[in-house]
Amino acid sequence: MKTWFITGISRGLGLALAQAALARGDTVIGTVRGAAPELVQGSGTLHVLHLDMTDPAAIAPTVEQAFALTGRIDVLVNNAGYGLLGAIEQASDADVARLFEVDLFGPFRLIRAALPRLRAQGSGHIVNVTSIAGRAPGAGSGLYASAKYALEGLSAALAQEIAPLGIHVTAVAPGAFRTDFLSNRSIRKSRADASYAAVGRSSAAFDAMAGKQLGDPARAAAAILALTDSANPPVHLLLGSDALRRAREKLDAVIDEIDRWEPVTLGTDFAE
Repeated sequence: MKTWFITGISRGLGLALAQAALARGDTVIGTVRGAAPELVQGSGTLHVLHLDMTDPAAIAPTVEQAFALTGRIDVLVNNAGYGLLGAIEQASDADVARLFEVDLFGPFRLIRAALPRLRAQGSGHIVNVTSIAGRAPGAGSGLYASAKYALEGLSAALAQEIAPLGIHVTAVAPGAFRTDFLSNRSIRKSRADASYAAVGRSSAAFDAMAGKQLGDPARAAAAILALTDSANPPVHLLLGSDALRRAREKLDAVIDEIDRWEPVTLGTDFAE
């Protein structure tokens, strides 16, 4: 059985993942900012720690507390996060700073604090929950996409750094899942401006999607359990048919653009 450290288990994917791990008898150390969620422990064991990802000084002590509880951690899941929607121009410095603290710098600090212990174990799996927005950004979610894009890059490089140490890394990019992610508890919106028509359309689409998302959180949790059980887990994993569609469309567009501009690209080397 595995021991999990999962940030943000109070709702959404974190809650579903914690429940799935407990149901099969695993140990879950989960973090929350407020009240502990109602979880059925089943044959598993649950420990709940309080952690605010915007408090840099609290992250390393919380990681140490987690290791002290169980002696080892097999899977570290950076799940806690939220979205910031709206035009890039109209976001405040404070809103952007907080977004990056939670969605990027918090996971980085948590990984940095845990790595010495994972190295000593000679094993472990770091799962960073990103977003399809980080691989195929769209109008109206540029800053959220930026934070998740950065976490994707961190994951890809980290995987190469620590693979020789026996530690895996997977960046999991979900599409839209039927959680409360689009509610006011998980989404912040910067001031709207009618001059940004594409942002307005995007915001309306998000509002219409709430409660009707294609993704099933329980099935997403099962997929994450499966990847951590694999002897050869992926570095990148998409979750959801909408994520797959957006990723393929993005890749096709990138390849087409590369091909069209290849002469310019090749023309910048020193002439022989």
